[in-house]
Amino acid sequence: MDQAQSDTLGFVPQKDIVYNKLLPYADRLDEESNDILSKIKSNLCRAVQLREIWPGVLFWTRKLSTYMRLYGRKFSKEDHVLFIKLLYELVTIPKLEISMMQGLARLLINLLKKRELLSREDLELRWRPLYELHDRILFSKTEHLGLNWFPNHEISLCFVFCSSVESVLKTLVKSCRPYFAESATQEMLDEWRPLLCPFDVTMQRAISYFELFLPTTLPPELHDKGFKLWFDELITLWLSVQNLPSWELHLVNLFARLANDNIGYIDWDPHISKIFTRILRSLNLPVGTSQMMVPRYVTNAYDISHVVLWVSSLLGGPSKQAQAQLSGLFNSITSFFHPSNHGRWLMKLMKLLQRLPASVVRRLHRERYRKPTWLTPIPESHKLTEEDITCFVKSMMQPVLLAMFSKTGSLDAAQALQNLALMRPELVIPPVLEKTYPALETLTEPHQLTATLSCMIGVARSLVSGGQRFPEGPTHMLPLLMRALPGVDPNDFSKCMITFQFIATFVTLVPLVDCSSALHERTDLTEVEREMCSASAEFEDFVLQFMDRCFALIDSSTLEQTREETETEKMTHLESLVELGLSSTFSTILTQCSLDIFKVALEKVFNFATTNIFETRVAGRMVADMCRAASKCHPTESLKAFVPHCCNIINQIAVNEEVLNEEELDKELLWNLQLLSEVTRVDGDKVLPYRSDLVQILQLTLHLKCKQGYILACNLLHHILRSSALIYPTEYCSMPGGFHQPISDYLPIKDWGRPGDLWNLDIRWHVPSVEETSFVFYLLDLILQPELQRLQRFAQGEQDMGRDDVLQSLTIIQHCLLGAGSLMPPLKGEPIPELVHSMVNLDETTLYTGAKYDESRENYRDAVCRVMRQLLHYILEHSEDDTKSLFSIIKIISDLMHFKGSHKHEFDSRWKSFNLVKKSMENRLHGRKQHIRALLIDRVMLQHELRRLTVEGCQYRSIHQELMKDLLRLSTSTYSQVRSRAQNVLYTALGTYNFCCRDLIPHVLEFLNPENSTVTQQQFKGALYCLLGNHSGVCLANLHDWDCIAVTWPAIVRSGLSSAMSLEKPSIVRLFDDLADKIHRQYETIGVDFSCCAVAKQLMITGNPVPKEPVPPEEEAAEGLKRQELKNLESVEKYKRLIGDLLDFLNNRNMPWKFEHIAIGFLSLLLRDDHQLPPSSVMFFVKSLNHDSLYVRKVAISAVAGIMKQIKRPHKKVPVSPSDAIVAGDRLDNKWLQYNGSSLPRTQQEWDGCVFVEKTHWGYYCWPRKLMMYAPMEEQPKQNLTREEMTEREQIIYDHFSDPVFINQFIEFLSLEDRKGKDKFSPRRFCLFKGLFRNFGDVFLPVLRPHMERLVADSHESKQRCVAEIMSGLIRGCKHWSYLKVESLWELLCPLLRTALSNITIETYADWGTCIATACESRDPRKLYWLFEMLMESPVNGEGGSFVDACRLYVLQGGLAQQEWRVPELLHRLLQYLEPKLTQVYKNVRERIGSVLTYIFMIDVNLPYTQPTTSPRISDFTERILLQLKPLTEGDEEIQNHVVEENEVGEQDERTQAIKLLKTVLKWLIASAGRSFSTAVPEQLRLLPLLFKIAPVENDDSYDELKRDAKTCLSLMSQGLLYTEQIPMVLSALQEISGSSSWHARYTVLTYLQIMVFYNLFTYMSDQKAVNGVRALVVRLLEDEQLEVREMAATTLSGFLQCNFLSMDTPMQTHFEALCKTCLPKKRTRELGSTVDTIPSADLVRRHAGVLGLSACILSSPYDVPTWMPQLLMDLSAHLNDTQPIEMTVKKTLSNFRRTHHDNWQQHKQHFTDDQLLVLTDLLVSPCYYA
Repeated sequence: MDQAQSDTLGFVPQKDIVYNKLLPYADRLDEESNDILSKIKSNLCRAVQLREIWPGVLFWTRKLSTYMRLYGRKFSKEDHVLFIKLLYELVTIPKLEISMMQGLARLLINLLKKRELLSREDLELRWRPLYELHDRILFSKTEHLGLNWFPNHEISLCFVFCSSVESVLKTLVKSCRPYFAESATQEMLDEWRPLLCPFDVTMQRAISYFELFLPTTLPPELHDKGFKLWFDELITLWLSVQNLPSWELHLVNLFARLANDNIGYIDWDPHISKIFTRILRSLNLPVGTSQMMVPRYVTNAYDISHVVLWVSSLLGGPSKQAQAQLSGLFNSITSFFHPSNHGRWLMKLMKLLQRLPASVVRRLHRERYRKPTWLTPIPESHKLTEEDITCFVKSMMQPVLLAMFSKTGSLDAAQALQNLALMRPELVIPPVLEKTYPALETLTEPHQLTATLSCMIGVARSLVSGGQRFPEGPTHMLPLLMRALPGVDPNDFSKCMITFQFIATFVTLVPLVDCSSALHERTDLTEVEREMCSASAEFEDFVLQFMDRCFALIDSSTLEQTREETETEKMTHLESLVELGLSSTFSTILTQCSLDIFKVALEKVFNFATTNIFETRVAGRMVADMCRAASKCHPTESLKAFVPHCCNIINQIAVNEEVLNEEELDKELLWNLQLLSEVTRVDGDKVLPYRSDLVQILQLTLHLKCKQGYILACNLLHHILRSSALIYPTEYCSMPGGFHQPISDYLPIKDWGRPGDLWNLDIRWHVPSVEETSFVFYLLDLILQPELQRLQRFAQGEQDMGRDDVLQSLTIIQHCLLGAGSLMPPLKGEPIPELVHSMVNLDETTLYTGAKYDESRENYRDAVCRVMRQLLHYILEHSEDDTKSLFSIIKIISDLMHFKGSHKHEFDSRWKSFNLVKKSMENRLHGRKQHIRALLIDRVMLQHELRRLTVEGCQYRSIHQELMKDLLRLSTSTYSQVRSRAQNVLYTALGTYNFCCRDLIPHVLEFLNPENSTVTQQQFKGALYCLLGNHSGVCLANLHDWDCIAVTWPAIVRSGLSSAMSLEKPSIVRLFDDLADKIHRQYETIGVDFSCCAVAKQLMITGNPVPKEPVPPEEEAAEGLKRQELKNLESVEKYKRLIGDLLDFLNNRNMPWKFEHIAIGFLSLLLRDDHQLPPSSVMFFVKSLNHDSLYVRKVAISAVAGIMKQIKRPHKKVPVSPSDAIVAGDRLDNKWLQYNGSSLPRTQQEWDGCVFVEKTHWGYYCWPRKLMMYAPMEEQPKQNLTREEMTEREQIIYDHFSDPVFINQFIEFLSLEDRKGKDKFSPRRFCLFKGLFRNFGDVFLPVLRPHMERLVADSHESKQRCVAEIMSGLIRGCKHWSYLKVESLWELLCPLLRTALSNITIETYADWGTCIATACESRDPRKLYWLFEMLMESPVNGEGGSFVDACRLYVLQGGLAQQEWRVPELLHRLLQYLEPKLTQVYKNVRERIGSVLTYIFMIDVNLPYTQPTTSPRISDFTERILLQLKPLTEGDEEIQNHVVEENEVGEQDERTQAIKLLKTVLKWLIASAGRSFSTAVPEQLRLLPLLFKIAPVENDDSYDELKRDAKTCLSLMSQGLLYTEQIPMVLSALQEISGSSSWHARYTVLTYLQIMVFYNLFTYMSDQKAVNGVRALVVRLLEDEQLEVREMAATTLSGFLQCNFLSMDTPMQTHFEALCKTCLPKKRTRELGSTVDTIPSADLVRRHAGVLGLSACILSSPYDVPTWMPQLLMDLSAHLNDTQPIEMTVKKTLSNFRRTHHDNWQQHKQHFTDDQLLVLTDLLVSPCYYA
């Protein structure tokens, strides 16, 4: 077959859509596709060569993507490669508008999607253009200044836009990645390595680029040029970071991708325990008793989908290590899946559960079933073995079974089970069945039923098809179906729906045929097959019982029963869902059953339908649906029963004349009409025999007076027409040909669960025959013609008609259109010329969809159109309030334009439900489209409908133009509902026809024209709505085209003068707000110039089909170039004219303020980075800085900042190339970058000789190949121009800012409050000042200086904020000033800053921090040494109180933090200065010092390849601190918080000092937990004993600060990530503390241990010695003398047992049992009243320890009963009467046991013997008090 096809096509297609070959007209498609493809090739290339991006290229690329939707990748390999290259060039055109880029990128992604079609030999792409594109858009330098607008950049929708453009770009890079050259990896590393400075934001950028761009699919022989260049470096980097910085996620994603692409080529074993530990930490599970979360852990947790990919790639291979760790992971988190646990972490766990099996199935498919492609195959040694799969499935079963009943619903578990059952049905299905059978019996727990049924649906296919692994599967099917029947329950909606779904799923997979006779006839059956045969005798029972259930459901939901008459008569939402479920399930059952069963069912339905009379709204619809289902399956039998019966009854009743005019019809008549209209929805040729009866009924009933009646008659008409006129498949059986052969030849049970065979689908199509088409036209002539004539006479005023009659006629016409639309050719009319100029052919392509139009007959579509327009004009003039008729006309117009047999929204919902069903039933393991037959047929049908709906970009003809004008008239009519319906149709039409918007815009704008005085308010509103558009369609106000914007924007602003405009009406005000908002959101900078590329020629000459048109000659290409230049010039002209228009309106005094704001908003959108604003608008914006309105001032500030950027003179840069060695950190070749107090530039000469590097990250990790530096002073543009030397724009700004009056007013406005308490430092104002000082030097300083001095002294927050903004702008703006100017600047600034810092207030300290941080950002510290020296003078000097001290430190910290690693000298000085001051009394200063210390030590990291830092180190600092804390560590008494006494004089003792010091140190430890990259474990350990001493045990907020901090600190430290080498240190420290005399400390050791072990689980488990250490510690503390410690030790032990860290082995059990047997000393006989001795004897303690040990074991498995448990319970019960505290413990344990095992007690009971059960019942039932 393929050979024949490639002969007709002339090439071998890459991969076409297979479903096309199954269409009834498949033989025509090859010619059609060739024709379209050659047009696309020739026109697309022509457009590219003529440089016509719009409309040419865009039009034909859209055609190409439609072509791919219809035919798949049906072109030759050469064409495929050339298309990709051409689009790649187009996407990377530098100045392309974003929306165009997005469209082209989506098409390119689509072309690259199936990467197996093109190998690396066929295609190579350059990576740099993509990187530049990415960089230009996502890290735009000018966007924040408003010089470049990307769509959706309002704050509210920022992420919507970012996500759309960003995700398109990311997907594009992903698709291109496999084709990057082999040298790409090295080039990328050279490009981005210099950015790797972990303290800087560039780190995030570099790592995310690595994640996105690095290719990982290179073949094994190229691995040295691929991942081997970076793998070691990045993995050690990842392993050395402990505190989850935000870039760690990108690394994980990169490793996951690498592992998945190169299974078997990388040895992950050394890293596996670390990987799993980090994955477990990333789930953020709550552990232990009191736990603090570090907020960063929650936000930066790993992305589950990548974790899953990584884990599934690690499985298998020789070492089996990953599976062991994975089992460990699931064992440790299983109990979190139990439905009684709930929290924000649950979503993550469920996602993990759902995705992991899917990922493993995908991998298995790739290893075993996928066709081999050019991608690297997995080596045999690393493929998953059968044993691997079994282990994997076993490790997942327990959590999945628990998750079935989760609070988040059972969907995740069902999907997991579906995939697990594909691999190992015999392990997965039995436990699910075990849960399902009891759930079907229970009446009290409906949730359990819905959960188990949805999981059964997931495993249905694996169950029914049996197979070698699980042959007994199919025998469960009938018992399940029979037991599910009671679920059809009218009282419980969700149960009802899931039961329908369950029955439908199983029935689809199995033919319902009674095979029991085969038992006697055939002898070759296996045992299981015999069982299936005998069971299949019950199918008939099942079908009949199901019908009884449905009838009961229907009886209980008739309208009379559920509602009063007064309420609505429509179906409620729930009822319609039940109706849908019922009808689809019933039709599935009938489709799948044999003819014998069908006949019984048909008789039953017929009797039910004809012996009762139903109301037509609810119950009637359900019954009619069931009857329709029957007639669809076997039309001949069913119609024979129903049609004559219904026709008789209707004829009998309607014989009476008066019936026809009754308002309320006889119920029986209505019911039979409804039944008839549904039953006739079958194959057209089966209806033909009854045509005379049916036509008679139609003539009788179409003109009934009763609306309900004639609508039912119209439905009948619609269905008869439709079933005769459309193409559709007529049966959906699960096996082709149905089940009608005799049992002896064909045994249906062999086909249980069999997938459809794509190549032998054998679809039965219904294609309209000649007889049927003539019947359709006979009906139209008989029924439609007279209606049209009546309406025409009415519209011409010759005949009178009541409103109801008009509506009735319209309803009949509408139903005729819907029924026969596919046989009516489209509307005719002349194409409208000259809408756009194009040198490329923009013609339509037509698709054949099986309808041959008969040109000889009258085209009813044109006729209806003609009459409708006459009628519409008549109604609008004479009776505009007849809104019902207008609604109907709008509907008809919409169908006239778009309806060709199916509706878009119906198609969309069918496509969606098709995908849902496919997902729930698919077999991901074998792939290859193994779906069930009904699904495949459905997909072919959808393909047919897709072709019918593909009319994108229809030609715009005169008739459409007329209809659009009518729609516009309706959209601006009086009634709001008519308007809104007409607008919706209008939006759809605008999106359908090419370029029609340009034709319509002038008509819409007419209504907004202020000179047009006849406009009403309704018309005005309607027109505004037309401009606004709906959320998905075209927005007329904002077409990305200069022609349109230049007309619409001024019109919107001018409409403010219109008489119809009133700002009193809130609806109109809201409309204008929405319009302005939408334009701001969707506007993007429109391109002014384009350039093009050269791949196009090749496409025109190569490959079949050969393009029809010749290659354009040189003259034409030159003409294209000229046109393009001309077009660019015109665009610039239009741009200037638009700005001029807007400025004219702004100068109009009568303009209402609202419109002034809108106009200013529009103007601000027009700033661009490639064309400067005209001087007139510069003048306007500068003047607006002092406007009265706050909104205008804000816009003006942004705009002027942008203008400053536009007129900035470029500074020259020269490249320097430093040395390159990969050693990061402080080394000799970057020493000169660091701050050095002895060699600061203090003269003009030194200043010029000093090389300044402004960006902080350069030189930390390695040097870039070319470092761009500023050229020396004399080569830079001249500073301090005189006014004569300035350009016109510069002069405007210069004049205003040197005018003292203007500045006075400006500063006055800037220092006003906007919203009290909400204001913050404004980056926009900072940009404005920075621009001023950067472009004009220090010219304006003299004018501003007095203002700054005045503001600094004023402590009001708005005044302080204003001066902070000016100062930071000044410091950043003086970047290129000469030394003398800078020096004098600092002489002015330093005193001002000192004053400011002494006046600082609680409101303004944040602003000053921002000010200094902004000023220091990206500046060489040696340029700012004045600032640093001033800030370092003496921050904590006590002047101005503790608050000012804290603020000074804050500001200093802001400055130093920006400088990162380049100021070690300052950090050392600061540390030296702070150390003596660590014993501060004031809490706020302490907290601030803690935070400053974090920053000081942040640079002390241990990253790979990094030299030890020259900044301060933690270890030295800790040594010094421990010395001072000595008095605390030595003493044994309790450490009390030190409280300040007012009148203390003189030195305090060492101890008090030490306590104060400790408080500061705690603040530092807490602060650094969340901020630094790595934790200094050895140093922290030395402080542990001290913390354990202080930390309190109870959770009580009344504790003082010291104790609370100690507790927080411990909680954070215990969560830290530990390395293997640190574990022994930690354990020995803990062992030492556990011998402490304070029981608090011993108690806290246990809580610390719980969290620490869980958060480092796999690291611990890989070290046996550590496990033994932990066990010994816990067992020892079980025998502690303090009761609380013993109980905590028991809890800890049971936790460790529960997460499988320790196991309950024999030695441990015997140890506890021995302890239990310790004899207690006899109670000495005491005299009454003597004091009872309370000290527990050592024996009691040991005995209690044994009991606690046993109880820990019992509590460690809360949800199941392991084999050892019954015996332990018996042992425990022996101690029920021991002395306290033992008795308490036993009681507690037993009650806990009862609580956790109560839910599933029925199952748990099985594990005990009868005697044990007796004892247990005694224990658990409370004793009787009277015994």
